[in-house]
Amino acid sequence: METLKPLRVPSGERPDTVVPHAQSRVRLGTMLVRAGLLTNEQVQDALAEKAETGKRLGEIIVERGWVSSRDLARALAEQHGLEFVDLADTEIEDSAANLLPERLARRYRAVPLKFLAEDSVLVAVADPTDVITSDDLRLALGLNVRFAVVDGEDLERTLTRSYRLDLSVGDDMSQADHEENEVTDVREIAATSAPAIKLVNSVLSHAIEESASDVHFEPELHELVVRARIDGVTRVLTTIPKAMQPAVVSRLKIMGELDIAERRLPQDGRVSIRFAQQPMDLRMAVLPTTHGEKVILRIAGTAGKALSLGELGMSPEAEQAFQRAIEQPYGAVITCGPTGSGKTTTLYAALQMLNDPGRVLTTIEDPVEYQFPGISQIEVNPKSGLTFARGLRTILRSDPDVLLVGEVRDEETARIAVQAALTGHLVLTTLHAHTAASSIARLKDMGVEPNLLATSVNCIVAQRLARRLCADCRRPYDPTPQELEELHGIGMGTLYRAGGCARCANTGFRGRVALYEVMPFQGEVRRLVERSTEEIFAAAVEQGMHTLREDGLRLCLAGVTSLEEVRRVTGDRLA
Repeated sequence: METLKPLRVPSGERPDTVVPHAQSRVRLGTMLVRAGLLTNEQVQDALAEKAETGKRLGEIIVERGWVSSRDLARALAEQHGLEFVDLADTEIEDSAANLLPERLARRYRAVPLKFLAEDSVLVAVADPTDVITSDDLRLALGLNVRFAVVDGEDLERTLTRSYRLDLSVGDDMSQADHEENEVTDVREIAATSAPAIKLVNSVLSHAIEESASDVHFEPELHELVVRARIDGVTRVLTTIPKAMQPAVVSRLKIMGELDIAERRLPQDGRVSIRFAQQPMDLRMAVLPTTHGEKVILRIAGTAGKALSLGELGMSPEAEQAFQRAIEQPYGAVITCGPTGSGKTTTLYAALQMLNDPGRVLTTIEDPVEYQFPGISQIEVNPKSGLTFARGLRTILRSDPDVLLVGEVRDEETARIAVQAALTGHLVLTTLHAHTAASSIARLKDMGVEPNLLATSVNCIVAQRLARRLCADCRRPYDPTPQELEELHGIGMGTLYRAGGCARCANTGFRGRVALYEVMPFQGEVRRLVERSTEEIFAAAVEQGMHTLREDGLRLCLAGVTSLEEVRRVTGDRLA
């Protein structure tokens, strides 16, 4: 456990004053260059983006993967003459942490760590440059405050852990006007109810904390194994004794309003919860297996933050081609890829760019993943007869300019979407296909005529999500001759492999990054729409399209991901 050392306060300063005079500070970019963490070219590039976007220099270099958030925090601490504290190895005093309510802790992005004296407390902050926040914290705590700098990502995890029990289960949390007294809070349940209820809520809290997309309760011969899909890969969260399996499964089925007596047939349900004050939607599936019922929960936030076009991580060429396609007044823009590859996220970024008072934007989705002001969003409900096709027909009579169709699943939806693109609407939709070129064959198989495709499609985007290397433990290595041959023509750079540390749960990866293959529908590609997938693909490459594999190699050379990870998500052997 790390011991927190008292800070050395320069003579003549008050004990709660720790920031040196601004004129005596070395610039952050200069410090990082001296430390060998950045090049002068990278600093100039980041400063140019700072001038254009207003973002902070530290935020830009972390987003680009040039410097880890931990290294940035160390540099900020040194720049401001403050102590750096590693939250992963630091025990936080409950008596100190409880001084600051959750609302203020999240607003100020601060955590009191320990008492230094009866009237003095050490407070961890991610941004020591915010003088106003520093003053507000002193007023809120009513004590002398000494600041220490921590990794911003570690601070977010600590805040989430501190308030992880703030998870509520309700009948319909997706309604904004849901009454508070209709919600059962997990903290109250844990104090008064059965162990199964405490266990289920603890597992769900842990999974959400780790940003899991799915949670699997899998019955085996001697135990119930709980696995979570995190960054696209499943890993074991915990195991539950076999004796508790019936109670845990029954609790889950009750949450999903399913029949607990039915154990031989599959069932589907839905649970709405609130975690750390944020509403979330869980889709539940129950399947009978040889060792009992398996329960799968898909986690979807209903109040999450969608990414902007610039935050998607496309290469400049791909982003320019995609932007040209969505700026057209009509036509279809299609994203394709397997389930969970970020297709809808890409289209939401396009929606954000198109969302202005001069346009009418309407979506039909299953389910609605993000909620936007200024956009009419419809959720399909097959039980009541509201399908994609039926909803789309009605939407077309409501004077829309831009339509987002959550997924083209059948011939009827495909035909209506193409007709809408031909009749003056911009249509954004997703499709299950492996590559941009193979999407054409998929649509033709659905019954869409090739000549309609040739005149209606603006652009097709194929994508995958690869895991990001953990910036704290990634390891550089020398590529093999075969790998160098594969990288020929892509560029030069340092290659990294996954390591393993506490911050990435020893996986070597934290977060994900998208690989893009953007195929504008123009020129030879448009003329070859009736030909084979191979011919369309070759024409697209000839016109300058970068393939998924090439985009993955670009990210490898940037140190964002690894060759092994690109192989995993694209299926291409790179060595």
